[in-house]
Amino acid sequence: MSETLRVHAPGRVNLIGEHTDYTGGLVFPMAINRGITLSYTAADGVVELTSDGVPGVLSISLPFDGAPNAVEPHWGSYIAAMAAELRATQGLRGHVLSDIPAGAGLSSSAALECATGLALGFEGTPLELSQAAQRAEHRATGVPTGIMDQLSIAAGVAGHATLIDCHGLSVTPHAVPRDIDVVVRFIAHRTLEGSEYGDRVAECKRAEDEIGPLRLATLDDVERISEDIIRRRARHVVNENQRVRDFAAALGIGDYVEAGRIITEGHASLRDDFDVSTAQMDAAVDGIVTTPGVFGARMTGGGFGGCIVAICQRGALEDGWIVSPSAGARRID
Repeated sequence: MSETLRVHAPGRVNLIGEHTDYTGGLVFPMAINRGITLSYTAADGVVELTSDGVPGVLSISLPFDGAPNAVEPHWGSYIAAMAAELRATQGLRGHVLSDIPAGAGLSSSAALECATGLALGFEGTPLELSQAAQRAEHRATGVPTGIMDQLSIAAGVAGHATLIDCHGLSVTPHAVPRDIDVVVRFIAHRTLEGSEYGDRVAECKRAEDEIGPLRLATLDDVERISEDIIRRRARHVVNENQRVRDFAAALGIGDYVEAGRIITEGHASLRDDFDVSTAQMDAAVDGIVTTPGVFGARMTGGGFGGCIVAICQRGALEDGWIVSPSAGARRID
């Protein structure tokens, strides 16, 4: 009988640094203690998987050279894309168990890609795994996402968030203090496929065509942009990169009031300059920041729905998931 093996990939919550990764900017996510576990046995030339709470059986032949987005059930498109990316021939049979809902903005797809890569025998570095998973995401969805989700999941460090420079691809762990809670609330289902996410990528590219790389731009540079919408998009990115630096510094010295102010300001920028929030997400943030003991809150993830994240005093919030910083994608003995 074949040995049953297991791999686990965490989800991630981004504390600050939204829509900056695809311009080579700064992000500050943390892998969390919720994620995807894949239990499987080896199988020749086929991937066959079931998933808790989701109907259908995924069955694809290897090597896979079809269109991932035509695979059913839909969650199998990410697995098929990763198999294609790795040119896998040795397959598996097994089961996917997840406690990060799809559409929550906690990177369930990136977790599934990273877990699949490990199960299919990937042996490279966390950075190489994340790059393969990012390419798989593009294959599966056609959405030009940055590398934050996959790299934060592949390179997560227990007890730490990660400051990632998405240009140099450096990952710097920052300890998450134990005297605060990081709380996530799932507000509204969303998908980046069919959303305006690709429009935002294109708008940032237009800004860069005018003033150069946004990761190097100043607010004075931004003010030279002639078109209002493009100027607002660029202003968000430039300010958000600085917010990442400031948030990391505030968290490091235990200034939680300042850290909370920064992430709440980040939400206002996503709402007003980047136009990726919704009335429902805005109301959720406005409501939670008035709760005693809450330092700040923001929408997290690509936008158009999903989750909000708050930092608060221990025990200040009872409604939501209290998440803790997790190690990255790994094989489980």
